[in-house]
Amino acid sequence: MAFQGKKLINDPNDVVTEFIEGLVESYPGLTYLDGFPEVKVVLCTGVSSATYDKVAIISGGGSGHEPAHAGFVGEGMLTAAICGDVFASPPVDSILAGIRAVTGPKGCLLIVKNYTGDRLNFGLAAEQAKSEGYKIEVVVVGDDCALPPPRGIAGRRGLAGTVLVHKIAGAAAAAGLSLADVTAEAQCASELVGTMGVALSVCTLPGQVTSDRLGPGKMELGLGIHGEPGASVADMQPVDVVVSHILKQILSPESNYVPIRRGNRVVLLINGLGATPVMELMIASGKAVPRLQLEHGLAVERVYTGSFMTSLDMAGFSISIMKADPVILQRLDAPTKAPYWPIGATGNHAHAKIPIPMPPSRSTDHDESLSQPQQLNQQGHVLEVAIEAAANAVINLRDSLNDWDSKVGDGDCGSTMYRGAKAILEDMQKYYPLNDAAETVNEVGSSIRRVMGGTSGIMYDILCKAAYAQLKSNTQSVVTAKHWAAALEASIVAVSKYGGASAGYRTLLDALIPASEVLIERLEAGDDPCSAFVLSSDAALAGAERTKHMKAQAGRSTYVSEEILASVPDPGAMALATWYRAAALAVNSKYQAS
Repeated sequence: MAFQGKKLINDPNDVVTEFIEGLVESYPGLTYLDGFPEVKVVLCTGVSSATYDKVAIISGGGSGHEPAHAGFVGEGMLTAAICGDVFASPPVDSILAGIRAVTGPKGCLLIVKNYTGDRLNFGLAAEQAKSEGYKIEVVVVGDDCALPPPRGIAGRRGLAGTVLVHKIAGAAAAAGLSLADVTAEAQCASELVGTMGVALSVCTLPGQVTSDRLGPGKMELGLGIHGEPGASVADMQPVDVVVSHILKQILSPESNYVPIRRGNRVVLLINGLGATPVMELMIASGKAVPRLQLEHGLAVERVYTGSFMTSLDMAGFSISIMKADPVILQRLDAPTKAPYWPIGATGNHAHAKIPIPMPPSRSTDHDESLSQPQQLNQQGHVLEVAIEAAANAVINLRDSLNDWDSKVGDGDCGSTMYRGAKAILEDMQKYYPLNDAAETVNEVGSSIRRVMGGTSGIMYDILCKAAYAQLKSNTQSVVTAKHWAAALEASIVAVSKYGGASAGYRTLLDALIPASEVLIERLEAGDDPCSAFVLSSDAALAGAERTKHMKAQAGRSTYVSEEILASVPDPGAMALATWYRAAALAVNSKYQAS
């Protein structure tokens, strides 16, 4: 049964912007960059890269997990938080803006939850920042204890234990430690914490229809924080039984998720997922502590109970256990002004904020966007037809993509691709120099980067940048079908390099690689270019359909059962195959008509 979720919001597209506006009005220690609302960066009031004399601690990710991550910005914890759209990784430009705003001579540590989109976006931002002269280190947190290794290239998900790493790193930085020492403490903490959750309901994304896949009398164990299916579905049990199961899973010596053994000191964090009453969270805490002490022989040194990293309005909780030593306890006890750390914040309410300036890039070779020529040549007309057909195909596929993605991911693939397609159509009329194929591809990447969050956004941006570099190396004035084939090959290499996936991993590459192979084969056989592109689009569609029979080895689908995966194709692969085929057919039709 599907239903429209109830939300006290305005436009679903504005929820993150309006959340930040309310947050900075509520807490005097927080402000935002003046690139807001496009650049959604929350940071400590008064911190400037020109004067900051400590290591900056930056984290972030998709919104919908409040109070994480912006609620943990404050002296002694995070220096800045980068907010993506709901359940979508923030774009590289926003991450770079945050780095430039708060990173002084002591450098910056990026704390990243282990999701593909976050790793890619924060990773590329780190590399760009390094090229600009900033000292950057990255710690990736994967504290999920629900699923047995290996999980393809995806690894263990980053869950609520990440908040403990934020606190430890922030306290170390506030104590004046060097970037190397802060990084070492954060890395050590990330290896000492394990988390597992239970849910009684799925979450409702703003403005979207939600399916209650659990049904009455069921609960889900080992879920992530994006509404993706858990490791298993079980009948409802008393909280005693649930807590016991989760603790045994996290502390299982066979799985060896965390190096915790009898006699160790530990920290316990009970985290509500968004719709769980405080009463139920406290009951879980009250049951967990004696079990840890009596059944597992552990000394519980600290207990934190509340909502730290939620999943919108999901009912349920997660339990995190971290091995403690004197240094970790000292860091957790250190003062902080982060408003949602349970110790509380200090300071008087300030007047409405004046946003601080957003620092410019240190790069000096930025080019202004090229404008579209008034008179299109033949190549320009072909590009216009292809881009328009591809974008419209994605727009029409939105609901199907969301439906597929709700079964194997977080349910927003169609909406994300829709935003990108709409931006491409709008920008094409203003900025795309369609007579120049390379620059047009580059501008398509810029449009995508501006509006598309998450893994798909960064993947398409990488795809476009790689194709642009390949096309730009062409010294001929006309771009031929073989040049496009070489650009497609270069895109595959780049996406595989940075994303870690290859053929058979159940990703968009499973549509792109067959398309490339058939295109090269048909062109070498002497086929007409238009026919070659149509045949390669057939291969792309067939490749996307074959993903139904593949075991996921990348992204959030790795956490979904094979039975569910077999019912739907990979949404990313289907999206790529659909726009590729629409473009090929449109160009072929145009040439036949002429």
